[in-house]
Amino acid sequence: MNKASNAQQRTGVFVGSFDPFTIGHADIVDRALPLFDRIVIGVGVNERKQYMLTAEERCRRISELYKEEPKIEVLTYNDLTVDFAHRAGARYIIKGVRSMKDFEYEREQAEINRRIGDVETLLLYADPRYESISSSMVRELIHFGKDVKEFLP
Repeated sequence: MNKASNAQQRTGVFVGSFDPFTIGHADIVDRALPLFDRIVIGVGVNERKQYMLTAEERCRRISELYKEEPKIEVLTYNDLTVDFAHRAGARYIIKGVRSMKDFEYEREQAEINRRIGDVETLLLYADPRYESISSSMVRELIHFGKDVKEFLP
């Protein structure tokens, strides 16, 4: 096995809209870091979705959070996750799972990504302290003027 393919095998992508990036997201990244030489955090952009924060702002905030971690890179993408993984040189997609509903969805996605792109998915179960925290819940609280500092890294 050559050096390039070895490096590729040690790269994972952690993807999502991250609108906003929560302490649950940060926990998954922190737990995945020892498993990879490099993690690319992919900030997804879907033209059919309306976001609270721009893609640039989401990337800036996440990059600021990990500015001292050389193993992390933050990029945006607007295509299939498996195609983003290939461009990033990753053979693994990292996903957090909070519930059985999440698990079923991610299991189906993992199977498709393996079939069409030869990319494996690593599922990390949410820490029970964070399993009720979602970006949509945080956005809802912000909309109603609530303090959300405890949910953000």
